[in-house]
Amino acid sequence: MHLVRKHWQSQIVVLYFLGFLIWWTLVTMGEQPGSIYHQSFAALYGLIAIWGGIWGLVAAKKWGGLSSIMGKALTAFSLGLFAQEFGQLSYSYYIYYLHQEVPYPSIGDLGYFVSIPLYIIGTWHLLHASGAKVSVRTLRNKVVAIIIPVVMLVASYAFFLKGYQIDSSQPLKLFLDFGYPLGEAIYVSIALLTYVLSRHSLGGIVRSRIIFILFAMFIQYCADFMFLFQAQYQTWYAGGVNDLVYFAAYVALSLALMEFDILGKKLAQK
Repeated sequence: MHLVRKHWQSQIVVLYFLGFLIWWTLVTMGEQPGSIYHQSFAALYGLIAIWGGIWGLVAAKKWGGLSSIMGKALTAFSLGLFAQEFGQLSYSYYIYYLHQEVPYPSIGDLGYFVSIPLYIIGTWHLLHASGAKVSVRTLRNKVVAIIIPVVMLVASYAFFLKGYQIDSSQPLKLFLDFGYPLGEAIYVSIALLTYVLSRHSLGGIVRSRIIFILFAMFIQYCADFMFLFQAQYQTWYAGGVNDLVYFAAYVALSLALMEFDILGKKLAQK
């Protein structure tokens, strides 16, 4: 609440979220799936990612930019938000301007897929910034550091790639079909590792803010997982529950980045 009261940039995020949440609720109760109102929601909610990305870069500069570990992490997360919105806008271009179904792969996949290595880079730098690297020296934590990624990768393979028929005539599609679920498993694995390995050692003024970013990454993974699941069973539609979860992920990451903006400003004043 302190964040919202003192930071006008965050107030805009919260108001945007509440307004779109009410919109989505009313549309879901009163309209059939795939209506123009659902599609409009899907086309517009991602704009908050641009807002969050801008202020994330501002925060990154206050934390040393690319010359510091935390600055690199914040930069990667901010660029990840931009990449996600690039994918959203590209999909909207196909739907509203070209009036056609979005092909797969498409230019939108450039944005969506690029966000994965950016989130991997961001969570990796958080892992180092949190002190989790030191915790890996114990045998127990070494085992944990191996088990979590293996479990996530195996689970992703079992859900989305088991029985997959490889078609070498479409190499880009083949790359994305494997890259999406496995790449997403990597960034959420690093996020889980960061939390598990640093929960006892992580302290000070950045603790809650790092956990906030990790929470946002978990929501992002849930959104990505849901999209792949619904797409596989052909139950996905624009403006549905999956888009609401993506919206929540963008809002959470935007607010988390703005927390670092506030903290960076306070530290600069001391």
